[in-house]
Amino acid sequence: MTFKVLNNIMHVVSKMQVSVYMYNLLLTLIYVCFISLGLPDSLLGSAWPVMHEQISVPVSYAGIISMIISIGTVLSSLMSDRMQRKLGTGKITAISVAMTAVALFGFSVSNRFWMLILWSIPYGLGAGAVDSVLNNYVALHYKSKHMSWLHCSWGVGASISPYIMSFSLLKIGNWNSGYLVVSIIQIVLSVIIFISMPLWKNSLSSDSDNIAESKPIKFKEIISTKGAVPCFLTFFGYCSLELTTSLWASSYLVQNRGITAEVASGCASLFYLGITAGRAVNGFLAMKYSDRTLIRLGLGIIFTGIILMFLPFHPAFAFVGFVVIGLGCAPIYPCIIHMTPDLFGKEKSQAIMGVQIACAYCGFCIMPPLFGFIANHISIALLPAYLIVFLLLMVLMHEKVVKISKGEVL
Repeated sequence: MTFKVLNNIMHVVSKMQVSVYMYNLLLTLIYVCFISLGLPDSLLGSAWPVMHEQISVPVSYAGIISMIISIGTVLSSLMSDRMQRKLGTGKITAISVAMTAVALFGFSVSNRFWMLILWSIPYGLGAGAVDSVLNNYVALHYKSKHMSWLHCSWGVGASISPYIMSFSLLKIGNWNSGYLVVSIIQIVLSVIIFISMPLWKNSLSSDSDNIAESKPIKFKEIISTKGAVPCFLTFFGYCSLELTTSLWASSYLVQNRGITAEVASGCASLFYLGITAGRAVNGFLAMKYSDRTLIRLGLGIIFTGIILMFLPFHPAFAFVGFVVIGLGCAPIYPCIIHMTPDLFGKEKSQAIMGVQIACAYCGFCIMPPLFGFIANHISIALLPAYLIVFLLLMVLMHEKVVKISKGEVL
């Protein structure tokens, strides 16, 4: 009898060890996926000064490619709940990465603008699906610290790709090779994800299985969910502020503060360095503080950065202000994502997540060009005031979400 009990205990312990091993192995793979997600995001901007000349189109045509990618991302994000319930997170991640790899390979063999337009379609569709389902999977199964560190990993990927493109341009002599290298990386990752499919299945809880078997949530039901719209507006405000800051920081410093173009050009990279470093630190803070507290902290830091931009003193104040805004941005995106299942419940989290990502890309598409119109027809000096509008939107909407939820599932 004693031997049988000991044998049962050893069997249970062995299963627990295997479970922990698979948990950690899958988490490692997800970190690699997030680095991979960041790789393609900086390629177009890095290569376009050369690309547009070689394919004989105006420099402004980069906006057309970016817009098509964003539209595809919005559409696939809105469809993510239906796809996730039908295919599961693992398959969607593998298929989406494969689609992105094929699209990047298409870019690498393109020599006409219409070819870039064509390959932008699977590029956007793949990016939106994997972004939505992978973020939701992490929010459901892992702690807040991992969400921050995973988005920090995305920043690492986004920082690496310009170096890949630079090497391609300087050492190989063309931009196509840069896209080809990243495409090969994505193909290898896609194969690894397909091979690792049992890890995704075995890690799913019974709750996730029940969610997969239920019917997709309709858009009308998503919008009518208590607290959903304020949450979407918080996300929209954040993404509008982030990309507007990134896109117009250098121009603001040159045209309004008299900083040289050479110095100002480093501002965007320092802004994203602030976000990446901030998310690394935020992962440790998440061990002690709640997502709501970290979002409030980030909003306060952003406010400090905008105030530095307003100060009519040495231009260095404005330069530092942009870096401070980057640090403030760090916790907001991952913390909003991570608290989604707690706010709206596991069954609705994927549907809510899909609309959140769609709102993010709507902010990316609409608000930075709108400020370009304002800067062109009024003054670029209005950038701090423009940013503070989105900050106020985030503060008001986030506090409304917190007030509705009262710390409980909505």
